[in-house]
Amino acid sequence: MTTGQPAAERGQLAVIDMQRVFAEPDSPWATPRFDEAAEGVRRLLPAFGARVTFTRFLAPREPEGAWRSYYDQWPFALQPPRARAWELTDEFAARARDVVDATTFGKWGPDLAERVGRDGRLVLAGVSTDCCVLSTALAAADAGAEVLVVSDACAGANDDSHARALHIMDLYRPLIRVVTVEDVLGQSRPVPRKTSSP
Repeated sequence: MTTGQPAAERGQLAVIDMQRVFAEPDSPWATPRFDEAAEGVRRLLPAFGARVTFTRFLAPREPEGAWRSYYDQWPFALQPPRARAWELTDEFAARARDVVDATTFGKWGPDLAERVGRDGRLVLAGVSTDCCVLSTALAAADAGAEVLVVSDACAGANDDSHARALHIMDLYRPLIRVVTVEDVLGQSRPVPRKTSSP
């Protein structure tokens, strides 16, 4: 890949969990900046064409292990896969040709790994930065994928959690790099961060 070639020309975009349960203000899991993340996703989609996978978080039929305690805390979420809460929002449901469902926070698994391929690049956007995006990024990096997390196409449970999650993921460089939509659309590598003089 030549210098200056947009990062979007190589790799798979995974749009994490842009679902009603995170979008709707009256949901217990509402993500305050969901609409801002959606705008970032909107800008990314045309550049990736068919190389886009949407994911959905679903509750298991019967929680096991520590997940039992989790769903004791969030009993509203024990809804079947066809429940309205788990649907992608209308805009993204209309554009989602490729969807991966999982009952885990992390969406990295055989389906997404096959789409990314060996030595591939995974570009992550969606919600929430501090949960499902983070879990997906770490697992993909461990598997050897180059991971780009698009900060302005993600949103967290709150601004502080979003910022902390981005900071944690950026500590994994070069396995994981935190970038912006402009980085992905405009250049192959983000401009290195300036460091202050001693």
